[in-house]
Amino acid sequence: MANMSYCRFQNTLHDLQDCANALEDMTETGTDLSANELRARDRLIDLCKDIADGAEDLIDEAELGPGEAERLRG
Repeated sequence: MANMSYCRFQNTLHDLQDCANALEDMTETGTDLSANELRARDRLIDLCKDIADGAEDLIDEAELGPGEAERLRG
């Protein structure tokens, strides 16, 4: 089921925290994942890296306004 726009980040944060806890538990217990889950885990990690890499730009744009952050980076 799709997230409603008014609570998308709250719901996703909860689910992402659950995934982070599962990754930590797997490290401690040596739990095996199916091939599909391994691929999904890797894609999720890549997506989180992409989000983190772009977060600074998003925050700058939100705080400084469109184009201002880019002008300052210049």
